[in-house]
Amino acid sequence: MNHMFARRPALLLLLWPSFALAQPPDDAYIVTAMHDWKVPGLALAIVKDDHVLAARGYGIREEGKPGAVDENTIFAIGSNTKAFTSTALAILADDKKLQWDDPVIRHLPSFQLYDPWITRELTIRDMLSHRSGFSSFQGDLLWDGSAYPRDEVVRRMRFIKPNGSFRSTYGYSNIMYIAAGELLAAASGTTWDAFIRERLFGPLGMTRSSTSVSALKDAANVASPHDELAGKVQPVPYRTVDNGGPAAAINSTAKDMAEWIRLQLSEGAYGEKRIVSAVALRQTQTSQTIIPGVGPAKLFSSSHFRAYGFGWILQD
Repeated sequence: MNHMFARRPALLLLLWPSFALAQPPDDAYIVTAMHDWKVPGLALAIVKDDHVLAARGYGIREEGKPGAVDENTIFAIGSNTKAFTSTALAILADDKKLQWDDPVIRHLPSFQLYDPWITRELTIRDMLSHRSGFSSFQGDLLWDGSAYPRDEVVRRMRFIKPNGSFRSTYGYSNIMYIAAGELLAAASGTTWDAFIRERLFGPLGMTRSSTSVSALKDAANVASPHDELAGKVQPVPYRTVDNGGPAAAINSTAKDMAEWIRLQLSEGAYGEKRIVSAVALRQTQTSQTIIPGVGPAKLFSSSHFRAYGFGWILQD
């Protein structure tokens, strides 16, 4: 497993959409779960329809220190970032700046993959739905722990020979989402970071959310990452993952993310504002690629299928 995904978070965010329990969380259950999973603290929000029923914190921000987690505690949301990238592209689809089935090279003429035919044929839909031919996490060493900026990560994708074949199977690809962020920048005329701030964080009132670990340097109420080292859960430093921005770099809070879920449950509306059309947003939540199997039986005992949309894993 890529070590980025093996890190134990200091704070675990649970978001419950409209089919969840329409009642406050069971504190005893949550405290037991924290103990079982060795999580020092977490923040939780419950959203039903267009209403935030609860947003609160449990435990501490850093092992060995007294600072408590609350609904405004900041933590890294990792690959939940991908749904922000796909929603941002949906906004550009509404703006007539792109279409889902556009060839990537229409917007990024310098984009190149190992196979020239795939370079010509790869569409925005392909890059967002993990069916490029790369196997899961293939190419992650281009960005994870490297000093390469995003454009250099995308340039070096051409040297990676895919482990699979184009459009034949699911392969979770962070580097394709980095490329999607570069495409968004080219189509919009601004950076991915600026677009996320101006078209999503701003309108949704996500005032404590950011797209860079550097934003946490002077911020208050920030959860520390943790890992289990020598049998003991202890804090570890944040790593800089800004070059993986469109795939994994957003930081947020339970309170802010509850507003994000309101947008998703309201099909692109937020109060009286229309952020993105229901038609464009629905594409991000529609099954595009089958994910083989239904996942570990312990976690998904009642699931019959899993699929991937654009930035979302979908299952019953």
